[in-house]
Amino acid sequence: MKKQTDPRMHTAEHILNQTMDRMFHCGRCFSAHIEKKKSKCDYRFGRKLTRQELDEIQNRVNQVIADDLPVTAELVSRAEALEHYNTEKLPPNPGDTIRIIHVGDYDACPCIGDHVKSTSDIGGFRITTASFDDDVVRIRFKLTSDAGT
Repeated sequence: MKKQTDPRMHTAEHILNQTMDRMFHCGRCFSAHIEKKKSKCDYRFGRKLTRQELDEIQNRVNQVIADDLPVTAELVSRAEALEHYNTEKLPPNPGDTIRIIHVGDYDACPCIGDHVKSTSDIGGFRITTASFDDDVVRIRFKLTSDAGT
């Protein structure tokens, strides 16, 4: 049975992942715990993030949310998914058709979860804490009902 995730929080995770990769070329999180009240993402990283970097991540995620980008799904062949998208989190035999979630032109990746229809439906994104241990940065975050923090 598919685990149900909050569409707002799950879509915010997509935006955070793309923001981290754009800023630091670290790829998507390798581990995530996504819940309605608070969530966390773990990234392989060689150092602790600075307060300025955390503020910039938060600002960039909130800007994407404010941009009111459409969130859409597309079905592609497994061959196309393997060629164009990061498929390392797919199960061993995902089938012949892979669902790709697009957050406007900001992010696209395979995903089976529930998402909002537009980034403006997310509300505000706030990083609550971040930690660094054993070459892993953990970012914990919450969403607010309004845009911004």
